[in-house]
Amino acid sequence: MALLSAFLFGAATPASKYLLDSLPPFQLAGLLYLGAALAVAPAALKSGGFALPPKQDHKNQLRLLGAVFFGGLFAPVVLLIGLQNAGAASVSLWLNLELAATAVLGVFIFKDHLSAKGWFGVAAAIFASVLLVLGPDAAAGLAGLIPGILVALACISWGLDNHFTALIDSITPSQSTFWKGLAAGMVNLTIGMIFTPANGNFELNYVLFALIVGALSYGTSIVLYIHSAQSLGATRAQVLFACAPIFGVLLSVMMLNESLTIIHFISAILFIVGVGFLIIEDHNHLHHHDSMDHDHMHSHDDDHHNHFHSDSEPSVKHRHKHSHKSISHRHVHWPDLHHRHEHPSKEEK
Repeated sequence: MALLSAFLFGAATPASKYLLDSLPPFQLAGLLYLGAALAVAPAALKSGGFALPPKQDHKNQLRLLGAVFFGGLFAPVVLLIGLQNAGAASVSLWLNLELAATAVLGVFIFKDHLSAKGWFGVAAAIFASVLLVLGPDAAAGLAGLIPGILVALACISWGLDNHFTALIDSITPSQSTFWKGLAAGMVNLTIGMIFTPANGNFELNYVLFALIVGALSYGTSIVLYIHSAQSLGATRAQVLFACAPIFGVLLSVMMLNESLTIIHFISAILFIVGVGFLIIEDHNHLHHHDSMDHDHMHSHDDDHHNHFHSDSEPSVKHRHKHSHKSISHRHVHWPDLHHRHEHPSKEEK
C-alpha cells in the first residue's frame, strides 16, 4: 500500500503537466482537489460522517482552516504555475523539498527538533534544488529560477499543511482531507472559471481526467498511506513513500518523452541522501506530558494510551474521547499529537 501510494502521488506531476495544455492552473487545481474529496468521501463516511471540529473547538477549526488555505488553495496553484514553465522530471525532484520544509518549519514554529543528521538532510535537499535551478538545462525549460521558487513556495505551504493536519485531533485524517479537498477545490475552480477561462481545446474528457488524477493521486494515495502507516509504522511507511519523486521522474520520461541530464541524476542522489538522513533521525530525551483529554485515532500498544477496553486488542486502531494522566518518561519520539514540547538544555539532559 505504501509503494502504491507513492506511485499514485508521483504520477500526479507528469499527469498535471499533460493536463496544463488544456486547463489553466486554477481550474486544474480545483478539479484535482475536488477529485481528492470524492475519493476520500467513503472513508470519511465510515469514520463518522462529514464532521467538522465542534464550534467551541477553536484551535482545531483554525488548524483546519490553515490546512485548507495553505495545502488546498495556495500550494497546488503555485505548483502548477511552476510546472507550466519547468520539466515534470525536475518538478518531481523538487517536491522532495516538502519533507525538508516540514522539518524546518517544525523547528522554528511547531516545537519540533532537528539533530545534526536532520540538518544535514535539509542541506542536501536544498543543495539538490539549487543544482536543478542553476543547471545547464535551465535555458531549455527543464529548470529555472522562477519555477524553482514557485515549487519551493508550494512545498513550504504543504509543510505548514502537514503540521496543521497532524495537530487536528477532533476529526479523522480522512474527514480533514475531505473538507480540504471540497473547500479548496470549489474555491479554486470558481476563481479559475471567473478569471482564467479555459483554453480553446478545453473538452469534457480533460475535466474527467483531472478528477480521476485528483481522486487517485491526492485522495486514494492519502488513504493508502494512512493505512500503510498504521500497519508498518510511520517511519517505514515514509521510507517507502519517499519513492514518489522517483516514480514521477520515470513517468515523466515515459509519458512526456522528457530527457534526463547528469544534473538530474546528481540531484536525485542528493535528494535520496537528504531524505534518508531526515528519516533515520532519532530523537530521545526525558520529557513530560501534562494531563489532557482529547479524541483521536489510537491503539493501546504504545506508551501513551494505557486506558482499558475489555473487548479490544491492544494493537487495534480505534477512536473515542480519552484522558491522559500526567507522566514523565524517556523514549524515541516524533512531534506527534503527544509530543509538542520545549526541549531540555544540555544541563537538564
